[in-house]
Amino acid sequence: MELFIGLGGIELLFVLAILGFFILLPLIALIDALRSSFHGNDKLVWVLVILLFPFLGAILYFVIGRNQRIP
Repeated sequence: MELFIGLGGIELLFVLAILGFFILLPLIALIDALRSSFHGNDKLVWVLVILLFPFLGAILYFVIGRNQRIP
């Protein structure tokens, strides 16, 4: 039985999982950036990068930005 736009149950679940990943990753990065301490205006820069380029910005934050936090 086709549930949604010609997709069956497994395909729909797969699409929803990928969409959830693309929504949750930037959200988690944004929350982490807002709760962390940075030097100067680094927090503002990371928040803007995550908001303007959601998926790429989140990946960049996790690769580069987490090392710039104040311990």
